[in-house]
Amino acid sequence: MNDRDEAVRLAVYRALAATGRLPGIDELAVTTSLEPSEVEESLEALAAARHVVFDADHRIVLAHPFATRNFAFSVMGERTLWWGGCAWDAFAIPHLVPDEPSALIATTCPACGTPHSWTVTRLEAPDAPQVAHFLTPVAHIWDDVVHACEHQRIFCSTDHVDDWLQRTGNQRGYVMDLATLWHLAAHWYEGRLDSPYRRREPVEAREYFASVGLTGPFWGN
Repeated sequence: MNDRDEAVRLAVYRALAATGRLPGIDELAVTTSLEPSEVEESLEALAAARHVVFDADHRIVLAHPFATRNFAFSVMGERTLWWGGCAWDAFAIPHLVPDEPSALIATTCPACGTPHSWTVTRLEAPDAPQVAHFLTPVAHIWDDVVHACEHQRIFCSTDHVDDWLQRTGNQRGYVMDLATLWHLAAHWYEGRLDSPYRRREPVEAREYFASVGLTGPFWGN
């Protein structure tokens, strides 16, 4: 990534981390001392490199772990409210933002609509009975990343996962407890608010998944 694109990437991520809000083109231009046209070119490059995700209207909808619309997870800190892009991302935000010691993550069960919330910290996983279900294997998440994120959800129980799968006609993906989800999220996005940022290579990603107990074909190993 060239210096210009990295400057725009960093400005996007730091603004989302600090405010929960995506800055506009003009605001990014001021922050980075670039022309608005240069910012737009950089955002296109960042999308091509999978650092941000555009929706059908060509608006940034994801800058993982942050979302710019409702993906079914709110993450409320003491001073800031974020959208989490999925269960994985929502649990990652409290680990990533430096000034919030904890956050209240809220969602609803896709099977029955029951509301759930957990106080998530960097110290320990929440002691909770719910389970997370990931529909899309990690090797195929970027085939349609918005669809994959929309289907990383938290359910009341494995029975509710099965009910939802039967009703929707989807095939079972991967089910984990919330302690495993917390460990998966804890260090996945380390360095994303720093510069330069280097994303894990596929081998490193598989090693990370295995280190938190996630193995097998779904996880690419």
